[in-house]
Amino acid sequence: MGIAQAAAPLRLHLGCSGAAPPRPTSLRVGFGFGSHARRKGGRRRSPPRAASSLHPSSNTRAHDHDPVLKPPAPAGDVAGRDLNGAADHAPQQRRRAASDLEEEAWALLRESVVSYCGSPVGTIAACDPNDSSPLNYDQVFIRDFVPSGIAFLLKGEYDIVRNFILHTLQLQSWEKTMDCHSPGQGLMPASFKVRVVPLEGDEEGATEEVLDPDFGEAAIGRVAPVDSGLWWIILLRAYGKCSGDLSFHERIDVQTGIKLILKLCLADGFDMFPTLLVTDGSCMMDRRMGIHGHPLEIQSLFYSALLCAREMLTPEDGSADLIRALNNRLMALSFHIREYYWLDKRKLNEIYRYKTEEYSYDAVNKFNIYPDQIPPWLVEWIPPEGGYLIGNLQPAHMDFRFFSLGNLWSIVSSLATTRQSHAILDLVEAKWSDLVAEMPLKICYPALEDQEWKYITGSDPKNTPWSYHNAGSWPTLLWQLTVACIKMNRPEIAARAVEVAERRISVDKWPEYYDLSVGGSSANKLDYSKRGPLRASLWPSCCSKTLKSLEYFVTTKTRNLLMLLISWLIHAARTGSVAGKPRRRPTLCKSNSSSNVRGVLRCSGVVFCANRTYTSRICTYYSELV
Repeated sequence: MGIAQAAAPLRLHLGCSGAAPPRPTSLRVGFGFGSHARRKGGRRRSPPRAASSLHPSSNTRAHDHDPVLKPPAPAGDVAGRDLNGAADHAPQQRRRAASDLEEEAWALLRESVVSYCGSPVGTIAACDPNDSSPLNYDQVFIRDFVPSGIAFLLKGEYDIVRNFILHTLQLQSWEKTMDCHSPGQGLMPASFKVRVVPLEGDEEGATEEVLDPDFGEAAIGRVAPVDSGLWWIILLRAYGKCSGDLSFHERIDVQTGIKLILKLCLADGFDMFPTLLVTDGSCMMDRRMGIHGHPLEIQSLFYSALLCAREMLTPEDGSADLIRALNNRLMALSFHIREYYWLDKRKLNEIYRYKTEEYSYDAVNKFNIYPDQIPPWLVEWIPPEGGYLIGNLQPAHMDFRFFSLGNLWSIVSSLATTRQSHAILDLVEAKWSDLVAEMPLKICYPALEDQEWKYITGSDPKNTPWSYHNAGSWPTLLWQLTVACIKMNRPEIAARAVEVAERRISVDKWPEYYDLSVGGSSANKLDYSKRGPLRASLWPSCCSKTLKSLEYFVTTKTRNLLMLLISWLIHAARTGSVAGKPRRRPTLCKSNSSSNVRGVLRCSGVVFCANRTYTSRICTYYSELV
């Protein structure tokens, strides 16, 4: 499905009673939206009217090569009757349940709206009535408001998004210092809070409302938010496309805000790469998680924001140099990510054969990556037909973890190529039990465990393995998955994920995230995750759907992989060739060391990464059978 096709159904009125239908729009799925929603205070509003029941469209790119992935045809006739002639009420019941779930989500979302001087300006991050110390969860976060803002835009409620954009724009110019140091101009706050303070020089008891921003000087870890400005530009573009108010972009204050963000991001520095260099905790993963450097999430948002800004900047003499620098960065960034961040079976084989310590302009191993960095879990985990963009790339370091937001937003923003985008979705399907399990969607995979968790997170008790940012399950990521699937004309993937979330998210009281490797237990912050499922349900291709469960083949056991590998080695040794190419017969030393086995595997053209126990077994089997 093309972008225009995906956008066309969004003109439908999904609204609540009394709301004006949204104006016609050509909303582009390609260039970004983003983050969450809530509200504080005020009277409780009645829940909105349920949205129309919409069904997922058919997928013309069905997996013909894999019949297992095709849903079975329902038994019975087209009138919804079973083989015995009785009416099947299950679809109607499921649609009714999904409609009730959406009504509940909208009611909670409207209760989280924050007002400033009588106008809505955003939604709080989370609302847990049992938490006496919410820390900063009662504030309006820029990244967290984006999915809520998109939901309001699709409802035709533009005022809250417009107010949010203008008020955060005013906060951009505030003086911000920490320990007598001020960051560069253009930095957007991570969050803000509406405070009521006494009015000076007036009668006793008079008060006024003020906005209190946090640029990182009060945040846990004192990290400035790099992604806030990028999300702000993306939401600004979405507002103009949805509302049709394109003149809003041309305001002097809005144009100035865009330019300040771009100048901050495009400023010259010491880095040789086109990617943004950031510290740990500067994005959605706002705690220490080993993503310092050039994390994929920041790069995908950066690329999307550059595209949005290029369309919104007015042609002026003062903007010519900025637009030129923007275009150059877009070209270099897209090439860098597509070429060096991409990982599939073929690329894994290349990395395993890398030569190191290359000093030349035409070196193949440009970042001096050592093959021994390849983690043992990766070779078995990555599917033959799938691939993904790695989480980070620095000199002598590749972060092989799968980061959901960065990969999904690379699809949405077209940072990934068409082939790469389909391969990412293929990987999500093939590794459904790892990435979705009982509750979508893993923020990253796999989790940092044992000594690795201690060293990288600093023994963070909140980021224990399979919890929070350390491979916890975040339902709010459903909306990014939905947009990516619609863009690639594969809405059945998102539909299946939404169905999984619908089973229990309301019963669990809309938790922020889920713990455990299968998303089994919910965390204590409520009211956060409604934004992702709600945002996903507003996309017609995934609204109120139910797909029958699909069965997937179990991952190949290590034992079978070893036997296959041994057979391959024996064949290569006896015939002296691999894949039809003559090769020197590999000789095995008496020592069963790991390095010796790796030498045999490289000579045979086989990619393998195992622990010492398995490599010792291979050596033993190989010596006996050859």
